[in-house]
Amino acid sequence: MAVDADLTVGPADWRDRRKPLWPLALLVPALPFVGFAVWRAGGGAWAWWLTPAVVFGLIPVIDLLLGDDRQNPPEEAVPRLAADGYYRWLTYLYLPAQYAALVLCCAVWTRGPLSVAGAAGLVATVGVVNGIAINTAHELGHKRERVERWLSKVALAPTGYGHFYVEHNRGHHVRVATREDPASSRLGESFWAFWPRTVLGSLRSAWRLETNRSRVRGRSPWTHRNDVLNAWALTLVGYAALTLTFGPAVLPFLLLQAVVGFSLLEVVNYLEHYGLARQRTAAGRYEKIDARHSWNSDRAVTNVFLFQLQRHSDHHANPLRRYQTLRSFDTSPQLPAGYATMVVVALVPPLWRRLMDHRVLAHYGGDRTRANVQARR
Repeated sequence: MAVDADLTVGPADWRDRRKPLWPLALLVPALPFVGFAVWRAGGGAWAWWLTPAVVFGLIPVIDLLLGDDRQNPPEEAVPRLAADGYYRWLTYLYLPAQYAALVLCCAVWTRGPLSVAGAAGLVATVGVVNGIAINTAHELGHKRERVERWLSKVALAPTGYGHFYVEHNRGHHVRVATREDPASSRLGESFWAFWPRTVLGSLRSAWRLETNRSRVRGRSPWTHRNDVLNAWALTLVGYAALTLTFGPAVLPFLLLQAVVGFSLLEVVNYLEHYGLARQRTAAGRYEKIDARHSWNSDRAVTNVFLFQLQRHSDHHANPLRRYQTLRSFDTSPQLPAGYATMVVVALVPPLWRRLMDHRVLAHYGGDRTRANVQARR
């Protein structure tokens, strides 16, 4: 797949100019501690809305001011860049920060006191931290190293979304941008219609994929080797430990934040492939996945916070490629803003359709029959 020549810079001694900025990805799980300090200092219930305000308010503004960064690493620098443990340890470090924030907020929930606004903000805060942790799980889960795959399940455990590990890697990456994929949204489909379809569809798909794998290997799916069951077991163990520590009152909090967390994942899924479709070949099969089948954004700040998830086309074309080596393609359809902005837009269907529907049609030269269209539309 060709990369726009303008996007690749530098010779073999190229250095990642964003390297000092990547630790900013760890800011999100640190924000609950800032909110706690403000709350204890008399900031009131609204201190617990600091994390959502930064993620969906401040970051989009900075994104807008700083604009895009389309620099790609030259291919001769990729092996050295991919082998640099600095980038790998940043993904590892998200997990202890994530769990520390969860424990802190469980303590606040059960020992309070909290107003309704404070309780809602606390749920939103932990939901955002654990929702973004799913992105860290996404990065780890694609790797061949066994420890990274297990860490992916650990990052998924607080949201109870461990089946994502199976469905995303073996379902979504095979069926992306087709009507068979529950995680690919359709032109004209609102997020609120997409949510139940993808949540239930992804769960069913993950279980089917894993039970089929067990059958092929001649064993029962009801085993610790089942990647859906062992991922869910991590959730049960974690919730049980938190319940023993903080009492049964913590369970509603855990369930509510889990819904917020996995809903944040699903709204990102919604915007990543909206309306995009792989065409059938003469043989009746879907064409190969390439840069045209994912929405991209090169907004610099959100890319740092999300380990370059926004360079989604290269990720789908090369799933094993580490985040620091992902490239921007000139053939990729571009979102009008970064994910932090587009997540909020997606929650308002008329605004979303006003911004995105004409972009989908433009991507297909005005031929809507080539798009992935919601049936009733």
